[in-house]
Amino acid sequence: MLKIKEIRGPAWLAAAALTATLTGCSKLVVLNPAGDIAKQQGDLVVTATLLMLLIIVPVIFLTLLFAWKYRQSNTEATYDPEWHHSTALELVIWTVPLLIVIALGAITWISTHKLDPYRPLDRVSSTKALSADVKPLEVQVVSLDWKWLFFYPEQGIASVNELAAPVDRPIHFKLTASNTMSAFYVPDLAGMIYTMPGMQTELNAVVNKPGVYKGMASHYSGAGFAGMNFKFHGVSNEEFDQWVAKAKTEGKTLTRDAYLDLVKPSERNPVERFAAVDEGLYTKVLNRCVEDGKKCMNEIMAIDAAGGGGHASHGKTSSVSLPLDVCTSKDADRVVALLDEVAASGAVAQQ
Repeated sequence: MLKIKEIRGPAWLAAAALTATLTGCSKLVVLNPAGDIAKQQGDLVVTATLLMLLIIVPVIFLTLLFAWKYRQSNTEATYDPEWHHSTALELVIWTVPLLIVIALGAITWISTHKLDPYRPLDRVSSTKALSADVKPLEVQVVSLDWKWLFFYPEQGIASVNELAAPVDRPIHFKLTASNTMSAFYVPDLAGMIYTMPGMQTELNAVVNKPGVYKGMASHYSGAGFAGMNFKFHGVSNEEFDQWVAKAKTEGKTLTRDAYLDLVKPSERNPVERFAAVDEGLYTKVLNRCVEDGKKCMNEIMAIDAAGGGGHASHGKTSSVSLPLDVCTSKDADRVVALLDEVAASGAVAQQ
């Protein structure tokens, strides 16, 4: 039987070779992305790591040095059992980490505000300024179970599990979720941003290199999470126009009924394109009122902000009773009249 000492060397060599092959397969996307925001975030990771290594490396080196120098067999090492304090050593031990913490804090404070996902871009890349006449491409994102739905309001199209944008054009994402909380993440584009039902988050980003990049859900959301991926295409303006034209000629209309069918849970959904979208569908998804007859959240909040069903007016209480459902055609006129009465009552009460 082989002894442990005999196999230890080959085992370590095999492990080192395996590690090398794994690193060779990795593109290190976080440190070498295709978008300016992601690049700034990657540079922040490198800067923070280097600052921390200023402490970690010397500590590891000195630990090994002291262990070797003051080993039991070294009879020439200085032995001073009464030693207990060194002012110079104390200054180094406390001052250097303090300076590093201050530097990390300052960098984090500046970067947190500069890389705020809600903050509009002020440049295209480190070498290219943002032109004042460039309009960001708006993309409305809905995370479904378990797929991604993208609305292009300016182009009037939508797609499932496929996203495209022109190179060097800012992208303004507005994101929400159908039922389950998720996280939108394209490593080459920017950091992840959460999607939540009934809420809207935002993300500003840009891609600087043409290519096809991986997008994913980076927050576990159930059985189909592993297949909740999509492809992000960074293309030229001409290619983007062609992609839009292809969707308009080959796709179908994303109606309210089509959305209600699409929102049903499915795994590893194929790419779908929609040539047209019902007006206001994303807003209904955001306010959770796609179903016919369901009251929208923004309407509920507007009624609550106006005081609800009862309003004080000149010392009297006027009761306004609203129907439970406001989105049907049968009671639309009645609801509008009641809402006007609510608004008028609120204006009189404020006077």
